[in-house]
Amino acid sequence: MFHPSLTGLREVLCLGAHSDDIEIGCGGTLLRLIATNPGLRITWVVFSGADDEVRREEALRGAELFCAGAPEPTVHVEGFRDGYFPFNSQLKDRFRALAGAVNPDLIFTHRRDDAHQDHRALADLTWQHFRNHLTLEYEIPKYEGDLGQPNLFVPLDRTTAERKVELLNEIFASQRTRAWFTPDTFRATLRLRGIEANADGGFAEGFHVRKIVL
Repeated sequence: MFHPSLTGLREVLCLGAHSDDIEIGCGGTLLRLIATNPGLRITWVVFSGADDEVRREEALRGAELFCAGAPEPTVHVEGFRDGYFPFNSQLKDRFRALAGAVNPDLIFTHRRDDAHQDHRALADLTWQHFRNHLTLEYEIPKYEGDLGQPNLFVPLDRTTAERKVELLNEIFASQRTRAWFTPDTFRATLRLRGIEANADGGFAEGFHVRKIVL
């Protein structure tokens, strides 16, 4: 099994449709990257929630806590309408501006086959505007049961996995009424991916990677 390194990174771009997407999809991996890449620059963009005070504050708090240890991450919370991303031409303009402003070593975005239309729209726009970058598509548990079969795994030790679960529960109080938004859901997903990755620590996050140039 090939084990590439995720050290030596200088800049990472994190893209999420909604407050909590980035944290759910790649929060544990970010905690690990920040710990092993001193001075890592992070640009964090949440594309909805600016007009909802609660969700905006959760998005900002999530970026703050998951990026703790990184030097002054750049955080944007946008105001695109939840559920309508595929029908908004201004979203593409925002991606054009973003592509001209950052040149990341690594991008985290939604999975192109995600059942949520906003997630799919962001994934498509990511690939349209960042063609020469290593892009990892993360997964979000949901009612549709569309997790798929990841082909790249980032192992996590138990401490990092538990920290991710703890932060999700702490930050996103507005989501606790949702049946799927529970510590058990997040811990189970991490454990399942840990089994598939044969991770020493027992936990992992899974990603879909479509193109790698060595």
